[in-house]
Amino acid sequence: MAKFWGRAGGTLLVTILVAVVALASWEPFFAQQPGPPPPLRAYAADISRDEFGVPHIHGHTDPDVAFGVAYAHAEDDFSTLQDVVAMTRGRYGAIAGQDGAGIDFAYHFVGARGTAHRHYGELPADVRSVLDAYASGLNRYAALHAGEVKLARLFPVNGEDIAAGFALRQPFFFGLDRVLGPLAEGKPQLPEHGPSLTGAAPTSIAQGGGDQMTPEPAMPLPLPMGSVAESSGSNAFAITPQRAGDGVTRLISNSHQPYRGGVAWYELEIDSDSGWHFSGATFPGSPYPFLGHNENLGWTNTVNRADLIDLYKLEVDGDASHYKLDGKWQVLEQQRVWLPVRFGPLVLPIPRTVWRAAQGPALVTPTGTYAVRYAGIDSIESLEQYYRITKAQNFAQWQQAMALQGVPATNFIYADKTGNIAYWYNAAIPDRKAGPDWRHAVSGSDSSLIWQEPIPFASYPHLINPASGFVFNSNNTPLVAAGPGSELNPAMIPAIWGVETDMTNRARRAVKLLSEPRPISRDRLMAIKFDTEYERTGYVAWMLGGIASLNLRSEPDLAKAQQLLATWDLKADGKGAADALAVMVLEDAMSASYGLRPMPDPKTVLAKATDHLTKYFGRIDPPLGEVIRIRQGKIDLPDDGGGDTLRAATAWNVDPDGRLSVKHGDSFVMWIEWGQDGVVHSQSIQPYGAATTRLNDPHYADQAALFVAHKFKPVWFTRADVAAHAVRRETVSN
Repeated sequence: MAKFWGRAGGTLLVTILVAVVALASWEPFFAQQPGPPPPLRAYAADISRDEFGVPHIHGHTDPDVAFGVAYAHAEDDFSTLQDVVAMTRGRYGAIAGQDGAGIDFAYHFVGARGTAHRHYGELPADVRSVLDAYASGLNRYAALHAGEVKLARLFPVNGEDIAAGFALRQPFFFGLDRVLGPLAEGKPQLPEHGPSLTGAAPTSIAQGGGDQMTPEPAMPLPLPMGSVAESSGSNAFAITPQRAGDGVTRLISNSHQPYRGGVAWYELEIDSDSGWHFSGATFPGSPYPFLGHNENLGWTNTVNRADLIDLYKLEVDGDASHYKLDGKWQVLEQQRVWLPVRFGPLVLPIPRTVWRAAQGPALVTPTGTYAVRYAGIDSIESLEQYYRITKAQNFAQWQQAMALQGVPATNFIYADKTGNIAYWYNAAIPDRKAGPDWRHAVSGSDSSLIWQEPIPFASYPHLINPASGFVFNSNNTPLVAAGPGSELNPAMIPAIWGVETDMTNRARRAVKLLSEPRPISRDRLMAIKFDTEYERTGYVAWMLGGIASLNLRSEPDLAKAQQLLATWDLKADGKGAADALAVMVLEDAMSASYGLRPMPDPKTVLAKATDHLTKYFGRIDPPLGEVIRIRQGKIDLPDDGGGDTLRAATAWNVDPDGRLSVKHGDSFVMWIEWGQDGVVHSQSIQPYGAATTRLNDPHYADQAALFVAHKFKPVWFTRADVAAHAVRRETVSN
């Protein structure tokens, strides 16, 4: 008997060991495998690094430059680039665990791979050549640095992989996660972009009885890719030479993005002998700069919040295998997917099901089966639009590229060397059928409600050279983009578009400061950009007034905080005793206001901030710069501004010592000018440095001191300037 149990125990041990080995090694073999590498061709690019490590990439052709962009970015942040590549294959959970698996579920849900596969061949040949070259640059770096590769069989990548990354990230910039996340958790609700089309507040989409089928467990969906819920910021300004008073056209790009990760800005300058010359910033996984300037023109972006997502309540049969459309039962397509989820050394395969109806991807939930349709669904046309606008040489060419309507969201603020300025509320708003209340889930049984195209580009709200001499946006309603006297006509914006009508504090401050009847000089515009003041209106007035009205006689600690707030001068400049307390108190209110959610309880908010400051600083009035910090490696510097000031510290991590290290807010800032001679000059700054994840690189955080001091560094744009300021050069090729 002892021998039997001994043999059984040994067998069990072997079985366990085999299972552990299998779970540690199965993923690379069963995951979606790389497709064929890009077509074989030779690429060569020269990479010059300036004093701050910013790469200047030169090549004979545009594909040569794209090859160099990938290689240079990999030198600075191969880790994040691999994360993005893993996302394009549904493999990020094998790196990042449960959070990564949430992104992998989104990848399958939106059908990113299918979209890229169906439409990649439809892209113009010159666009595909750039994407293939960029993929080749990643492959070359991976081949030469195999020890840095995180997952087996992750490379080679090809142009279709790059396109799949665009298809995956695109809808999250306008808040698909705010639909998809609750749906996956069995708590379906619509995103709140603006006022209800019927005048009522947006509500849950749960309507009527649920399906007979039992939903699967929810897969949590984090917000890793620039979701509107996360990117609650950005400022942009353009000033005509006449309004500037000195004959200079100015464009300020002040996008607020996370400081780290897949949508953190990466600065670069590109220059091909074929005329592709541009300086600005891009995201990991893209060969194109997304904002910046060339010799003749430039633009920047801010997040907008039109209603770009619709939900359809499907009428399904007992096992949710069919749904009714126009009186006929249709098959509800099902796809079983396996999400890799890392737990320590093991990667567990977690099964999930993705459904698809005529309207788009669907989920079975406890409250029913819902299909989702969103702007840019099943499209990768943004890949062409971004390329064309960086190649545009004048306003007409830029508008022609914008009319492709490939980029489904974000405001564009434009300026050029001839003195033109413009604002475009760019949003591929669905051309919906009038009648239903699109703020709730509409019937999934009526095919006439399945819209196919966006509204015409000519209908987009826009302004060109307004009489005010300026345009701006700070994530606010487009109606006031050019200030008093130059407002857009609200009658031209139908309610069914769901365009936002609210104002941020940043917008209120910008309108007030820009509208003062005097020239908007360089110094004045600089002061506006770094303004740290709040207006006592909107949520600010509501929260401060709510705290002031509290009866705190029996709670002396809170009463002391209440009294301190009463002395606040509404500035987050770090000079006032109440600055830190005020910025913390207003953070939750700002978030609720931006998300159109109910305001938090004033007493709860005050107690939370008071307790934190008392616990970690021993006082409720520490200097703001002791509380809010810029931290990267050994760099630990004081920051200023608040969550909704023009000098923005939008979101932060609470570190173990109680300090609030900023993780989102003023990120890549670019100051662009065309003088009377028509020559472009620019400056820029990042919170940290060019070597995003290279801890031991001298450029890991070498811009931080300038950033906290409200200073800029020069952008070297001409070949002569690049050559004069290059501290390191290399030629890369395959």
